[in-house]
Amino acid sequence: MKPQSRILGVDDAPFRFSDDLVPVVGVIVRAPNYVEGVMTTRVHVDGDDATDVLAGAIGRSRYRAGLALVLLDGAALGGFNVVDIDALHRTVKVPVATVTRDRPDLAAIEKALRARFSDWESRLEVLRRNALVEIETAHKPLFATAVGISAHELGDALRRATIRGALPEPLRIAHVIATAIVRGESKGRA
Repeated sequence: MKPQSRILGVDDAPFRFSDDLVPVVGVIVRAPNYVEGVMTTRVHVDGDDATDVLAGAIGRSRYRAGLALVLLDGAALGGFNVVDIDALHRTVKVPVATVTRDRPDLAAIEKALRARFSDWESRLEVLRRNALVEIETAHKPLFATAVGISAHELGDALRRATIRGALPEPLRIAHVIATAIVRGESKGRA
């Protein structure tokens, strides 16, 4: 990935499971930290619309043509509204990656999905489809899945877009904005 590449970071806002919709914020950053734009949308809490909603928002964005990477804070939005990164990549034709600070506990995720969803198997299949890779950072490692980009290239992109701490700026800023939309000011770590 070239220096100054455009990276879209996506995170959901805080929500309650009794909510119907959760705000989702996307921040377009020209690496390492120049914010070029912000987009917002909403997805259903525990729904199945996250992939389509993100694809539509990205497809309509004036920044779409210059995007080099889409980063998601985790593999789902609004609880277990799982993002199919393969389908999103096919639609927007940009590499897509999920990033988390902690290694996902797939056994616990499977247990939660089984207990709450009749379509738990398809949600779990999407979550397990792509290999989880550990990306070294200056602090502690991040855990990622990716489509359209190698683990090496993803690691390089994450390092280029990280100023302080472990999270790249597009995700950190998306988290700050998403939290402020709901709580009035940012709070907590991404």
